[in-house]
This record gives sequence, C-alpha cells and structure tokens, in this order.
Amino acid sequence: FKRNELKFLLDDEQFTNLMPVIHQYMNPDAYCIDGREYGIYNIYYDTADNYLIRTSLEKPYYKEKIRLRSYYSPAKPDDKVFLEIKKKIGGIVTKRRASMTLEEAENFLMLGKIPPKSSKFIQNQVIDELITFLNTYHVYPAQYISYQRSAFFGKDDKDFRLTFDRKITTRRYDLSLSEESYGSQIIKPDQHLMEVKIIGAMPLWLAHALSELKIYKTSFSKYGRGFKDYTISKMADNGLYVNTRSSSFVYNSNPINGRPVVADIGFALK
Repeated sequence: FKRNELKFLLDDEQFTNLMPVIHQYMNPDAYCIDGREYGIYNIYYDTADNYLIRTSLEKPYYKEKIRLRSYYSPAKPDDKVFLEIKKKIGGIVTKRRASMTLEEAENFLMLGKIPPKSSKFIQNQVIDELITFLNTYHVYPAQYISYQRSAFFGKDDKDFRLTFDRKITTRRYDLSLSEESYGSQIIKPDQHLMEVKIIGAMPLWLAHALSELKIYKTSFSKYGRGFKDYTISKMADNGLYVNTRSSSFVYNSNPINGRPVVADIGFALK
C-alpha cells in the first residue's frame, strides 16, 4: 500500500481530550480486542556501519529500511512473524511484508536460507524483493523496538488509519524476538505518539480537533530516535561533547594543544 504518514506527540491531557472525537468517527481495529492496546515487537536490521538509519536521518528523497515484526513476546520459533520492507519516496510511504515463522525469518536474514514458496503471488513477490534487498545490503540485527498500540480505522473510510503508541522501548543488545520486551524508553511516560495514515487529505473533523487541542505535526522516527539516543550515550561514555543542533560532536579537548576538536557524525541530533 501507499500512504502519507503524519506524526504527532501528545501528552496525557491532549490524548484524553482527543479520544471522544476519535471514537465518534473511528472504530478500533481487529487487534484492539475490547478496546485494549496490543503489543508490537520489532527487530530493525542494518549494515555494520548503520548505513540505512544514517541515510534515513539525512531525510533524503528516497529511503528504505527492513524490520522483523511480531505480535507475540517472547516469540517462539514456530510463531508467525512478518518481514517488512518500508520505503519512503518523496513523503509517500510504501510497506510490503511477507509472513513466515520466526525460525524461517532468522534463517533467511542471517543464513540466506530462502523461505518455502507460497501459493500466494504477493507473498512470493515480496520474498523476491527481500532477496534483492539482502543482496544489496549485508544486514545484521541492529535495534529492538517495542511499544503498546491502540489503532483505529475510519467508519466511512476503511483506508484511513490512526494509531497511538506508548511505552516505546528500545535496546541494542539481546537482539532477538525470542527475548522479552525490556530496555530504555524513548518518549516520556505521559506521552503518546500518534500516527495518521492517510491516502489523501486529512479529514476536516480531525484537523479541527488537532487545532483546538494545539496538537502539532512533528518529525519522529522510533528507530531514528533510538539510534540518536544510543549515539549520544556512546559519545558521552568516550568523553565527547555532543552538539545536538548540528551534525557534529566535539572532543573535550585536543590532548596536544587543549583546543576543542570537532568531527562530523553525518546527521543532526535534534
């Protein structure tokens, strides 16, 4: 599918005030049983030098990423998971995914063992795309990200989706979906990441509600934020000062002349 994805960070008060409007125009999706949240658990894969996320953070016209997703935690070897390629071209997001067991997915990603052919044409087509991707990039497990999600779809437009994510948890160790969900949080406890997923224009009722509640669009990537936080922490551990407003970091001082030393990290840590 192709769509625009607009992102907003809400506090608890904004979230509480927005929900009556959401329920008026939207229904919970099938995963929100009895209106409850559900968990999403991901492993993002990247090259050894983090090429995919570093490129993404530069906000190019075209970017792509690959992730392995489960709706179970911890996942068992025979549990169904989804291997996804997500691309963004000029602001339009496309996502393609193939289903397989966790064991098949890990063997495919790390050993090059292609999953069995499916009777579904789309599944086989996505597998072919994944093969091309993996032949282009030599990727490894890079980052774990999980969160609790509430999701809704429009009563009058099933293609209009809206999600709220909280407890966004990340780590760069124990990188397997067979592990429990644990790590550091990348948004505040009282924050909710809202994503509006639309093909055309935003509905007027939602635009008016966001304006009244002073909810404004932001740029936010879960993988990107987790990588930035990791980068800042790693630099601090090595005695570096990070300039978060530019794409540079500074050594505390040059050991020879005592002057600051500036180096480029390739993206702004905003």
